[in-house]
Amino acid sequence: MSGTEPGGGGPLRVVSYNIHSQRDDTAALAAVVREAAPDVVIVQEGPRRFRWRQKCAALADSFGLVVAAGGLPSLGNLLLTSLRVRVLATRCQRYPLTPGRHMRGAAYAEGQVRGARFLLAGSHLSTDPAERPAQAAAFKRELAATTLPVIAGADLNEGPDGPAWRTVAAGLTDVAVAADRADRHTYSCANPRRRIDALFVDPRITVVDYDVVDTPQTRRASDHFPVLVDLLLPAAD
Repeated sequence: MSGTEPGGGGPLRVVSYNIHSQRDDTAALAAVVREAAPDVVIVQEGPRRFRWRQKCAALADSFGLVVAAGGLPSLGNLLLTSLRVRVLATRCQRYPLTPGRHMRGAAYAEGQVRGARFLLAGSHLSTDPAERPAQAAAFKRELAATTLPVIAGADLNEGPDGPAWRTVAAGLTDVAVAADRADRHTYSCANPRRRIDALFVDPRITVVDYDVVDTPQTRRASDHFPVLVDLLLPAAD
């Protein structure tokens, strides 16, 4: 695990979190995120149906953040930021629909902190192992198309030995591995046994710290534990 380095573009605290469609203790959920004090939250299973704009805004407000991208257009993937992050551009992606399955997608935002730019991305892949590889490939194409340093958080619905995970991870740093904490399981809170939630970053980004936040509060807030990461962005060119 690397420490901070002189001349970096500044620290960035990131949370990646499957919030279980806010079906659990929402007060605990808000408290968990506020206590972490992140610059960015990559949300899976955020609001995506009726009144989704208002619900996304209310969720962001409960965290002390603002909406950057996502919601219905990305099928519940949501990117939230603090006012420290300047959002320069956003877009959403929908993966091809398999008849009889849930539609899935991804959200993207180009951000800037202290002059250092990056691409923030979030996705939630299918529970169906037959669907996941194509979705992972579609997500990876978007990540590979940018020249910006990438920060990608996802619920991959499979572990590091799976083909979809390997597709997304290729050429990126698995933050848990870099921090020597890949043994920390993210799912389920009731019986932690799998690492299916991941954060991947461009090798130009320094990993400062990584945690899977397992507390009585996080066990009430969702069926997934939040992934909490401290990064150091590369210096602006």
